[in-house]
Amino acid sequence: KVLAENDQLRKEADDLGPRVELDYWKKKLSKFNYLTEQLKSPDVKAVLGVLTAAKSKLLKKWRALDIRITDAANEAKDNVKYLYSLEKYYDPLYNSDPVSMLDAIPGLINAIKMIQSISRYYNTSEKISSLFVKVGAQ
Repeated sequence: KVLAENDQLRKEADDLGPRVELDYWKKKLSKFNYLTEQLKSPDVKAVLGVLTAAKSKLLKKWRALDIRITDAANEAKDNVKYLYSLEKYYDPLYNSDPVSMLDAIPGLINAIKMIQSISRYYNTSEKISSLFVKVGAQ
């Protein structure tokens, strides 16, 4: 269910700021970290041991799901890391008057450019465009 939700398109209002993006990825990280911890539990390991001993055909499906969960957790972790790095640049958008905001814009643009060039997951045009829309809205 969590993986199906993860694959769905996000629907958001157009007037949301960049903090919403960070909050979204923090929630995803929390969900996938919980799932990852469950996958490491002794009960799950015992079931996998039984399936392995029985040479069950379910193992292939299980491994595919495990890989998808791990990848989604890694994506959320990576995105949270990079979005946290933007926080000091977008805070003035929330706490300053329009004139004072101007000083923060060049640093914010450069930080987003850095994320776009080095992030493994957040470097798609859709994600960067969405982030720019949120920055513009704020």
